[in-house]
Amino acid sequence: QVQLVESGGGLVQAGGSLRVSCAASGSIHSINTMGWHRQAPGKQRELVASLTSGGTTNYADSVKGRFTISRDNAKNTVYLQMNSLKPEDTAVYYCNADIVRIGWYQGIEYWGKGTLVTVSS
Repeated sequence: QVQLVESGGGLVQAGGSLRVSCAASGSIHSINTMGWHRQAPGKQRELVASLTSGGTTNYADSVKGRFTISRDNAKNTVYLQMNSLKPEDTAVYYCNADIVRIGWYQGIEYWGKGTLVTVSS
C-alpha cells in the first residue's frame, strides 16, 4: 500500500510564513508529479502548486512569488514553503502524488488527508 501524510499546518498571523510537508511511504517504485491543492470553507478544491520529477513547477496565480514547492526525492517528500501569508490562504492543504508502485508500470494518483492552515488577520 501507499500513503501520503501531511504535516506542518497550523495557525499563523497574516504576513507570516509556514512550511507544510508531505511524505509518501509504502511500496513505491518511483514518483512522478507531486503537488499541493487546497480547499477553503465553501469553496472548491484548487491547485496551489505542482512539481514534476524533472523539476518543472506550476503555481496558481494567487500564490506566485509567495509560495515555493520543492521535493526531496530520497525521502519521497514534497514541501510547500508559504511566505507573506494572507487570510485568504486559509484552507485545508492536501498533497497529491502520481506514484508508480513496485511491480507496476503505470502511476496512480494518491492523496493525503490534508492539513489545516489558518491565517489570522
